[in-house]
Amino acid sequence: MQEEAAAFLAAGLQASAPAGTALPRIALVGVHGYGARHLDNLRRLEDRQLAQLVAVADPRPPADGTLGSAVKVFPTLDELLAAGTAPDVVILATPIQTHAPLALAAIAAGADVYVEKPPMASLAQFEEVLAAAEAAGRLVQVGFQSLGSEALPEIAGLMESGVIGRIRGIGATGAWVRSVGYFKRSRWAGRRSLDGTDVVDGVATNALAHAVATGLRIAGAAGAQDVGSVEADLYRAHNTESDDTSVIRVRTSAGRVLTCALTLCAAEQSAPSVTILGTLGKAEFFYTEDRLVLETAGGTSTRTFGRTDLLENLLAARACGNTADDGGPRLLSPLSAAGAYMTVLEAVRTAEPPREIPAACINWEGGGDDAHPVVHGIGAALQRAILSQSTFAELALPWARPEPAAPSLAVDGRPVAWLQDGSRITPTSSPRPYLHPVRTFAGTVVTDHLPADHVWHLGAGVAIQDVAGVNFWGGRTYTRKAGGYVWQDDHGRIEITDAAESPGTLDQTLRWLGPDGTPVLSEQRHWRYDPVGLSAWKLRLHFELSPAGAEPVALGSPGSNGRENGGYGGFFWRLPPVTTARLWTDAAEGEDAVHGTAAPWLACSGVFGAAGTSGTGKAATLVFLAAPQAPDPWFVRLAGYPGVGLSLAWDTPVLATADSPVRRTVTVLIADGILSTTDIAQFTDSLGKTT
Repeated sequence: MQEEAAAFLAAGLQASAPAGTALPRIALVGVHGYGARHLDNLRRLEDRQLAQLVAVADPRPPADGTLGSAVKVFPTLDELLAAGTAPDVVILATPIQTHAPLALAAIAAGADVYVEKPPMASLAQFEEVLAAAEAAGRLVQVGFQSLGSEALPEIAGLMESGVIGRIRGIGATGAWVRSVGYFKRSRWAGRRSLDGTDVVDGVATNALAHAVATGLRIAGAAGAQDVGSVEADLYRAHNTESDDTSVIRVRTSAGRVLTCALTLCAAEQSAPSVTILGTLGKAEFFYTEDRLVLETAGGTSTRTFGRTDLLENLLAARACGNTADDGGPRLLSPLSAAGAYMTVLEAVRTAEPPREIPAACINWEGGGDDAHPVVHGIGAALQRAILSQSTFAELALPWARPEPAAPSLAVDGRPVAWLQDGSRITPTSSPRPYLHPVRTFAGTVVTDHLPADHVWHLGAGVAIQDVAGVNFWGGRTYTRKAGGYVWQDDHGRIEITDAAESPGTLDQTLRWLGPDGTPVLSEQRHWRYDPVGLSAWKLRLHFELSPAGAEPVALGSPGSNGRENGGYGGFFWRLPPVTTARLWTDAAEGEDAVHGTAAPWLACSGVFGAAGTSGTGKAATLVFLAAPQAPDPWFVRLAGYPGVGLSLAWDTPVLATADSPVRRTVTVLIADGILSTTDIAQFTDSLGKTT
């Protein structure tokens, strides 16, 4: 494509320029920083006889010998234009807050404009410059270089062809390292405003702006009208005004979700990418390398594409009148297609200031100006955000902004568990209420939610993968026909319709809704929570499932649909990472020995604490008591991921009828420290005496 642009440019010059006419005259404003790259690129274009640099403007003149003798040097663009240099194109490689006034001046002088990203510092400035360019008939190219990649048409084709199936979501991620010195390079670096003028520097609006812009292009969002909503969850580890670790979640007008999880506080820098998640595979575009990795059932393939230089593209477009009808190229990154990006920038500009990440959640590496912060667990946090389409706050990371207070369960006045309504869970994870975090009296968290390995695992609660063909578990569905897991449009959701609380108890009425909103099940759920001595408390869950209509409803599992030893569904408790873990019953020990067996109780002990958090982890023991209504087998996982459940339908569906609802009661002891089998026997004996 770059050769094509050069050919159009050469043809356009030959066709339109009288003999002896000079090449397109270029003026560069800002010769330091990224401006130095433009100087290198202009030398390349001059060597190919495609452009001529006639003037530069910068209050700090370039070093002697940097420019050719014919290139004029001015301190400002106003002086450059007043001197009669008459550039055809003005390149702006200047601080963000200067882009709008300089672009307006260049347009008024009759020049086309190449402006570095971000194009402007506010949506109002963007609209003013766009209107001026359209009124004057001038071209404005935005320097999102990744939008010149020849991989983008290939990606659009993959998405349209169905090679990776239905698109479940798009995620842009970037993990870069920026030092203290990076923010000392200029007065505006790390600022949201300067001298009363918007700057809007930040990880999503400057350093990793290409991740956002590329993600928007892939998501099909160009203009502001293509954006339905933007949520900005902003943080900083550096001593700056601007954000350096953030999630930006965009919902397009067409219903697609783009989640951008970005940081300048990684342990080491890696290539940023945009990932398209489909039901049949995924495509990951490493946009700085123009490398596309495609993963499907047929295998993994990697291709590296070419890229069109955006200045060459601008010169080619203006030489051919920017008229596609004449066969000429259109701008690849026009200002008119930056409205979606500017809507994101505006959301960042008007958001609450970034929340400072506590020092306890940061490691500083290096010294002096080379020092850089590393946020604890940031690599895993980026991945979880992308896969679950969640903000850092929704992930409840230890350094993140607290979400609006969720109802809590308190024992002896101490909050020990928090009820999440699940309303913000992505549809493919089967939104539903759950408990998280659940804590011991000493504060040790013993649940997890939205983990990267299974983002549809949600704390402690009730979930079933097959309810009359509806998936209320989340993720892929195991089908007998496929003989494996497949993504289907079969995800339901569970909503709370009523709740009543009294000391130590919570009663809820819930409805289980199919993908189209049709009621499938009605549920009555009862929670009871009581102290058990000074270092433990017990949680009892009783649930009753009835058909929403007159017909019976079958409750199944992957096991009842043909997957051996895969009978999960019903009560499920997702554990956080547990080190030195022990898993045992009264008759067996270890994951393999316990899984699929029926036993009166199951215990899990160890050091609980999510890897990468600021905590060191603490010892705790959970004791799960089996439901008295049926000998449901235990479903346990430890090696692949940690979780415990009681299986309603291990290998055979269970039928819920109006006359015979499915009822289960599960009790869990949550204790600090490591309990022995003797301790557990004493607990179960005492429980038997009190029930």
